Amino acid sequence: MKFFRLDLLTLLISLFILNSCKNQDTVGLGVNAGSQLNSNLIDTSTIVINTVPDDSVATDLAGGSPLSKNALAYFNDPIFGTTISSIATDINLPSQTAYTPPVGTVTVDSAILVMPYAAGFYGDSIQSRYTVSVYQLQNRFNLDTTYYNTKNFGNYSSTVPLGISLPFTPRPHDSIKVYSIITGAPDTLIKVEPQIRIPISTAFVNSNFFTANTTTLGSNAVFQNNVRGFYITINQTQSTGAGGIIYFTSADTLQVYYKAKHGTTIDTGVVSLPVAHTAMRIQHLYSTTIQTELNNTTSGSRPMFYLQGLGGLRAKVSFPNLLMNLRSNLLKKDSDVLINRAELVITPAPGTYIPYSPCPRITMYQLDIALQRIELQDASSSDPRSGGLTTFGGFYGPAQNEYHFIITAYLQDLLSGKQVNYGTYIAPIDTTNTSSVDVAVTSQVAARTAAVGTNSSSPFRIKLNVIYTKIAKPH
Repeated sequence: MKFFRLDLLTLLISLFILNSCKNQDTVGLGVNAGSQLNSNLIDTSTIVINTVPDDSVATDLAGGSPLSKNALAYFNDPIFGTTISSIATDINLPSQTAYTPPVGTVTVDSAILVMPYAAGFYGDSIQSRYTVSVYQLQNRFNLDTTYYNTKNFGNYSSTVPLGISLPFTPRPHDSIKVYSIITGAPDTLIKVEPQIRIPISTAFVNSNFFTANTTTLGSNAVFQNNVRGFYITINQTQSTGAGGIIYFTSADTLQVYYKAKHGTTIDTGVVSLPVAHTAMRIQHLYSTTIQTELNNTTSGSRPMFYLQGLGGLRAKVSFPNLLMNLRSNLLKKDSDVLINRAELVITPAPGTYIPYSPCPRITMYQLDIALQRIELQDASSSDPRSGGLTTFGGFYGPAQNEYHFIITAYLQDLLSGKQVNYGTYIAPIDTTNTSSVDVAVTSQVAARTAAVGTNSSSPFRIKLNVIYTKIAKPH
């Protein structure tokens, strides 16, 4: 009987408590109706977003170190159009110092430009076949010049190449075996890192290296003036399929295999001429769809927007309607608004990520008063409100097919007037930095994303989910 009374009492207390909770959105402890805190969730498509060209990107800095990898590309994307990327290089004497040729009569057996693969291939690695052509630069590769992706190194369409590769399918993860030349001993077959090997004219090597005068071989600078460097590009007429974007490291070398006859002695050897600097020329020849978006400079209600690596495309984004609605509460002078959480959700359009996957990571940044890129507050390590790289987001989730950004502090500062919007952008970003949020334009990623924009009829439209609290001011 005692247990029955206890259960009945518990039931009565529970009913009393539940009956008093009429507004489940109310937040607060013992506050009166005039100062209630109401949390609200907004799922909005009132977003202005436009596709715009990305900034130019430096692919070789004057006096600086080369980029970790360079793109060689001829890729016909069914949505974006054609991407072409070629590589210009210097070429140096062995050890970049004076060189003395072997004693005796030297004969060049072969010269091979070795280009080790780097991670990041994007495109068709199954059905497409690629052929690479190597030309001599028309002007010397200048180490005192910063080269951007827009640099035109010359028209080589009617020039005879120094070398042409065999048709190949990229295998960035497959090592190969080559013969190692050992002086005074039999050649040995060894395994080397994944690479392509392009035969170079032996006549060119002989005239510019082994039979060059002592002045040329006595100074690396003079040698570079004479040889000038290489221009490496995919041969469009001899390649097949949709193509792709192939990355190579900057550690290219020209390996020269020779025979030296001195008296009755004949020996073989190999000498390596290293590449120390590289630069890229990147061209984007856009489809009609993309060009239509780029020509649109007025309407922000776009059904789609586009992001593209290799210094291609980014999107300019703003939230004027949301901020106007929230500020209306502040203008009444009777309340404050506190944003508890703001999350931007971006979804690649169905059918656009097969067979070419979306960007594995994108970034979101703002411009300062000098129109320089800076991190959003939520991404900045100097802002105590930042949750760091993982919380800020920008990573592609294949399971949900979405990107997420947490931009709570950024929107709060815009709302309160602490931050002026000089421009906010979403763009592809390099994936190798795992400790902070990058904002710089990059040529180190090749992927692209075609995302649903402000199409109100699409369940995949870009969304801004905001939870905010309206705080009534005391009278």
